[in-house]
Amino acid sequence: MNDITGIPPSRADHVYVSVREDIFDMRLLPGDRVTEGSIAERFGVSRTPAREALQRLQSDGLMRGYVRGGWEVVPVDFKRFEDLYEMRKLIETFAVSKLASAEGELSEGVAQMLGQLEQIWKIPPAHRRRDGREMVALDEAFHHALVQAADNAELTNAMQRVTDRIRVVRRLDLVYGDCIDETYGEHVAILDAIRCRETDRSVALIARHIEGSRVAVRTLTGERLQRARTAMGPNAVPYAPPRLRGTR
Repeated sequence: MNDITGIPPSRADHVYVSVREDIFDMRLLPGDRVTEGSIAERFGVSRTPAREALQRLQSDGLMRGYVRGGWEVVPVDFKRFEDLYEMRKLIETFAVSKLASAEGELSEGVAQMLGQLEQIWKIPPAHRRRDGREMVALDEAFHHALVQAADNAELTNAMQRVTDRIRVVRRLDLVYGDCIDETYGEHVAILDAIRCRETDRSVALIARHIEGSRVAVRTLTGERLQRARTAMGPNAVPYAPPRLRGTR
């Protein structure tokens, strides 16, 4: 049921959300191939809603079609991800600069946002989350909150589009990497700088934080993707036949 309209999701909506989550959760990895028929069979729908869902995923930049109803999870394109990270840096440095440099006292909304984020991130190491998938959601919420607090709807929408497109590699880094404690520390430093109204420091910290993430993406290799595939093996989706699964 759609929480806003009260309208039940269509079959195409259900397939779209399910396959998208399989990509985001790395049950489908870059280079994996599926067919409209295998997806239709998996979700108990006809080929039409399966095709509609795949076309939406193509619009999201997550899938691409090839011959005779075949589809492929878009392979990792490092140049594309670097472009997206550059855009992300522009958005977030602007947002943080606006928050830290506002005249007068922090607005009630910004102060509340900082307080909520501090409750999540400014905690002892023993209480920190260690599950990579939980960390992805928390990390995205942190950055989204900063941009949203800048009170620019178009900027927020642009940030969401960037987030959707980098989520695959971002999740891979947090789930299989070792950057959780580093992420906590950097987030706290950013929050402290904003609260202290240190504009230059706030911008420098968020820029360095995003640049660190970009460098991690550049170090992503086929070997690391293969390790992720092996780790997720027992949870591999049944609609990606082994004979069609990519080997990249």
